[in-house]
Formats: sequence, C-alpha cells, structure tokens
Amino acid sequence: MSLREALGTVLDPELDQPITELGFVSSATLADGHAEVRLRLPTYFCAPNFAYLMVADAHDAVLALPSVSSVDVRLEDHFAAEEINAGVAGGAGFAGSFPGEATEELDALRTTFRRKAYLASLDRLAARLAAAGVDPVGLPLGAVPESPELTSLLRRRAELGLTRAPASPLLLDDHGVPIDAAEAPLRLRFARAVRVSIDGNAGLCRGLLRTRYPEAVMSDLSS
Repeated sequence: MSLREALGTVLDPELDQPITELGFVSSATLADGHAEVRLRLPTYFCAPNFAYLMVADAHDAVLALPSVSSVDVRLEDHFAAEEINAGVAGGAGFAGSFPGEATEELDALRTTFRRKAYLASLDRLAARLAAAGVDPVGLPLGAVPESPELTSLLRRRAELGLTRAPASPLLLDDHGVPIDAAEAPLRLRFARAVRVSIDGNAGLCRGLLRTRYPEAVMSDLSS
C-alpha cells in the first residue's frame, strides 16, 4: 500500500468520505522511511474535535505502513492547528491536547458518526435494491447481491460491532435491532435523511475548499 492509498483509508468523521477524495491532503511525501503529510480544511474555524480525529487517524494510518518508520502529520491554516498537531505527535489524546478546555476523549463522538455512516450506507443499499425491484423488508443479509453498497454496509456493521451473519436481517437499526415491516418505511426515510445530510455537507465542504484553495485543490483532486 502506498502513502496516498493509506491516507485514502482515512475518512472525514462527519462527511464519511476519504480525505484524499475531499481534497484535504495538501501534500504527502515519503523518503528514507520518514513520511510528511500536510492536511487542510475548508475553513479556518472547522470544529477542532473533527479536525483532531482526522489528523490522528491520518497519523495512525501512515505509521502502520511497513515502509514508514517515522511520521510528521500536520494540519495547516486552522485556528487550533498548534494544539492538534502537538497533541497527535505526542499521543496526548484530545483532552490532553486541550487541557482545561476538553474534559473527555472523542470515542462517543466517533461512534455517533459511525452510526450515521451506517444509516447512510443502509439507504444507499436499499435504494439500489429498490431500483432492481427488490423489497428489502424481510430480506436476509445473505440474499443481498454483491455490490459496492453491500461492501460498504458490511464494513459499517463491522465498525459498530453489528452482526454480519448471512441469516441476519438486512434491515437493522444502528444499534443492531431488527426493523420490522411496520417500522421499515419510517426508518428508511430517516436513513435517507441522514444520507442526504451527509452528502449535502460534503458538497458544501468541497465548495468551501475550492474557494479557499482554488488552484491547489483542483491539482490534488486530479492526482
């Protein structure tokens, strides 16, 4: 796996898309085992908790590469960049990066984003099945045809610790509870609302990033 591919496994926690596709990686180099990565965000005031998760995940993904012995990941042009960069480099955690301001780590926030990502993936798969004339209600997971949407759903289930057994229902809520036929229309509408919100936010962030970095972002997205 290359450095760029490793960074492609890092998702923006709120937008649920790879930071490479979003244009959030401004540069990435690897020489003599040392990796240097520079990250950017659409605005100077993007939420520091989201930014911290992105930088920490990028750091861990790059350092896991066999070809990398040391890594320097830095967020640039952000009001909390100094605290975030120092905290990630020093393994201080979010609370340790913002002493006196943050009182807890971001595990609960990450789980919230994973639940939203799961619901969005459920909507995408249900929409694919509906387009093929297949009713997802009562359908076991093992009867769902292979597709990128199914692969994404299975990954989201794994992240949340939800069952991936072939006999399990396709329609599970984000806590792993089966969705019955009576609840399915409302639950699927909610999943669609979550997906539309995520996709809308991603589009907004892309637009803001192009405005902030008009030349650099186009170069990065085409690389």
